[in-house]
Amino acid sequence: MTMRINTIIYRYIFRGLIPPFGINLIFFSFIFLMTQIIQIMNLVVNHRVGLSVVGWMILYTLPFFMEFIIPMSVMMSVLLTFLRLSGDNEILALKNGGLSVYNLLPPVMLFCLLGALLTASMAIYGLPWGRMSIKKLTMQVASTNLDIGIKERTFIDSFKGVMLYVNKLDANTRTLSDVFIEDQRTQDAIITVVAPKGQIESNPDTHQFLLRLYEGTINQVDVKSRSVNTVRFATYDIHLDTRQALASAVALGPNHPEEMSLSEIRQYLTASTENNSKYYLTLMEFHKKFSLPFACIALGFLAVPLGIQSRSNKRSFGISLGIFFFLMYYLLLSAGWVFGEKGLYPPLLGMWVPNIVTAGAGILMLHRANQEKPSPFSNVVTDIARRFRRLRKSAV
Repeated sequence: MTMRINTIIYRYIFRGLIPPFGINLIFFSFIFLMTQIIQIMNLVVNHRVGLSVVGWMILYTLPFFMEFIIPMSVMMSVLLTFLRLSGDNEILALKNGGLSVYNLLPPVMLFCLLGALLTASMAIYGLPWGRMSIKKLTMQVASTNLDIGIKERTFIDSFKGVMLYVNKLDANTRTLSDVFIEDQRTQDAIITVVAPKGQIESNPDTHQFLLRLYEGTINQVDVKSRSVNTVRFATYDIHLDTRQALASAVALGPNHPEEMSLSEIRQYLTASTENNSKYYLTLMEFHKKFSLPFACIALGFLAVPLGIQSRSNKRSFGISLGIFFFLMYYLLLSAGWVFGEKGLYPPLLGMWVPNIVTAGAGILMLHRANQEKPSPFSNVVTDIARRFRRLRKSAV
């Protein structure tokens, strides 16, 4: 009979976790999407990229966001569920029925484990797929819209034998300002072209572009005779073929740790002979693929006592405390990433210390919640909030 009652309670808690998780997942996805809205509008308005292409780009970038959105959604759904149970005095009723706080953990741990598996699938499979897919899509779009592939004040070597530099680009008129080109396609000769103005004309069917320059100078260096010829021109046309650049990018494969699969990361770490910046970056990416999924369990574990110890008239306080702990987790993760990338901090510690700190705080708070003692962090946060209110009143 007791087992049946526990099963009913577990199902009730587990079902209560699902709606807030879905709402939080949609909400945080929308927030992350808003950070990309300027770039999206620029592609649609200035570069005339189709909405279908933009849609695919958003889809390919989602796995990167989901690595962080899913753990945060898991934490907030657990927190909101237990805030509701606490506010409706259901936690008190369960305690009076003989259940302790620890007896409420099984459905939460199952929910967090499912969130961890979903995060792991995004980190291990989704992220490399999304990064490589968006790389190919970007090259395909750039092959029909050269001005997308051109970045201001950046040397571009995507075209075989041609180095391009543009100081300024007007996307609306497709006009280039202060253009520098180094052309090595002619054997035994190096040609440099400098022009104050240029214009891009494209032929999407053949993936070829005509770069027309105005009022510039051509310097041709003959390698064999070591002679230099200088010619001024009114107009000068350079043909660029993007098919070679697209084929090279696709054939090159992953060259960033986020584009590598788990097996490729292991192969790189095994074959690496020097501990340079790329080695540390790859090692951190390896640990991140496991530490972020575990964050679902650590943050979910922490959210249980936060929800239980917040009374109904202090729900906003409980939510604020949850956001505070997530920001603390993210700051620790960011600090570990920055120092680990430079080799100043072991990548293993950089990626796992946030989980250890969060899980430790959760165990301490859960133990105190089971003994019906206040959270050790409540007084600190309350004091900070009180000081902030005083500061705001004095400013007014």
